[in-house]
Amino acid sequence: MIKTFRVYLLVFLLAASCALPTTFAQRRAERATAHAPAALLKARGVESITAAQLRSYLTFIASDEMEGRDTPSRGLDTTAKFIAMNLGRWGFKPMGDDGTFFQKIALRREALDPTKTSASINGKDFFVGDDFLPNAVSATLSGPLVYAGNGWVLRSKNLNPYQGIDVKDKIIVVVGNGFPRGVTRNDLAGRMGEDWSSPTVYAQQHGAKGVLAIPDAGALLSWEQLRARSLQPPHSVVEKFTTQPNAPPIPNVVMSIKMAKALFEGEKVDAVALANGSDVAPFELTPKNITVTIAVKSEHPMTQNVVAVWEGGDAVLKNEYVAVGAHYDHVGICAPGTADPICNGADDDGSGTTALLGMAEAISHAKQKPKRSVLFVWHCGEEKGLWGSKYFTTFPTVPLDKVVAQLNIDMIGRSKKEGDTNSANKELTGPKAIYVIGSTMMSTELGKLSQDVNKSFLNLTYDTKYDDPADPNRFFFRSDHYNYARKGIPIIFFFDGVHEDYHRPGDEPQKIDYDKMEKVARTVYMTLWAVANLPTRPKVDKPLPAQLNQRAG
Repeated sequence: MIKTFRVYLLVFLLAASCALPTTFAQRRAERATAHAPAALLKARGVESITAAQLRSYLTFIASDEMEGRDTPSRGLDTTAKFIAMNLGRWGFKPMGDDGTFFQKIALRREALDPTKTSASINGKDFFVGDDFLPNAVSATLSGPLVYAGNGWVLRSKNLNPYQGIDVKDKIIVVVGNGFPRGVTRNDLAGRMGEDWSSPTVYAQQHGAKGVLAIPDAGALLSWEQLRARSLQPPHSVVEKFTTQPNAPPIPNVVMSIKMAKALFEGEKVDAVALANGSDVAPFELTPKNITVTIAVKSEHPMTQNVVAVWEGGDAVLKNEYVAVGAHYDHVGICAPGTADPICNGADDDGSGTTALLGMAEAISHAKQKPKRSVLFVWHCGEEKGLWGSKYFTTFPTVPLDKVVAQLNIDMIGRSKKEGDTNSANKELTGPKAIYVIGSTMMSTELGKLSQDVNKSFLNLTYDTKYDDPADPNRFFFRSDHYNYARKGIPIIFFFDGVHEDYHRPGDEPQKIDYDKMEKVARTVYMTLWAVANLPTRPKVDKPLPAQLNQRAG
């Protein structure tokens, strides 16, 4: 497999190096023409950003061999090396750690140790994976047990299965490992732990030892998928972002029906009836000789942002930076146990990752330099909670007060086709349109410049509907520009809209509109040049709307 992968990489690189000069010259007649002066376009190298070039890069970055570019993962690291290799070829200045393009980020994760994890009930042994699926919380569960229905507390629906029972120092047994019937995420209004509580939250607040879950019908049907998911690499946290939790985490174990039947042997109701939805009042189980041991091991993987600078040509202004960014991670193996388990993330955000590569290549071949320096950052961990951009803006490798603006590209590769009636594509932009978010939220000047560049160039349709501070989608908070904005840096976010393959295995390279990608990438590229050549930095003339001053919610 490793040998095959290396051959694949070598063949791709050789083919790309040979093919790209040719494909740059093969321009399709119907492609949009720019209104800007031809000499200016040539001097800046914008026409070297082509659909064929972007397709070539994206086919590699969003291939199955990258395994969905989870943070952290082998596929993400390979993508980082591919980006850095090209930056080195093109003459960029490394702005990571120790003279490299990589800003290293230390992670920590608690991984289940199956060899030391076990369970027994009244002398019967049960095996992790086959008989039970625990979370990665080191614990040994034993002692009295109390059955508490679905285990959820929801004030809005008058649900509280714990009335009349005390769970302190006991193991709570519930049915199901998700929302109870008739409850959705939208019902979780108010404050967690006050207005609503999951079984684990309630256990944590009320001193229970842990939670055992009887599988409902849905869990039984998807046991193999649950098993595969539980054995995937565990969730990581950024070491420098961690704080001591207010309360220790609670062990949570999904039992097989075999294990649940053993637990309810001799009780007034059996586990099968409970799994099938029997409505039974909470009760304490008869004493059982139960021991569940969950063993975990701490792991300390690393990941990285990829950071590079193209130095400006003005003796003074080159000390300031125009930042352009995209996140090169995605969600990895998102559907384990299925025929197509990999979420390739071609649009999200392979398209932005690739556009940044195209822009970097273009600026390295331009006949002139922008006055300001250009800071390129490929962020990791965006899908985990904007990790990479938070890390970079907390521990910047250039002076953050010298960054005059940040242009963020996150999903620019999909287009709504004529006649598409799929409701999941309702908000997807067309072939000559793109959502532009935040361009005027902090700087009137930056917003006007962005519009002027577009109108004088390819004149795409700029849709600013998501600038509404009351936008229920909260897109302003959901990509890396947010962490620059919170540091007072004016931003522009380019986004094609949510579609049917968002965070699904169907987000693949063959579904990308490469002509649209070319148009948007070229327009962002010309925008960064315009900002880089301003005589003074864009003025921040207004605070963010009150709704956007904090991310909570």
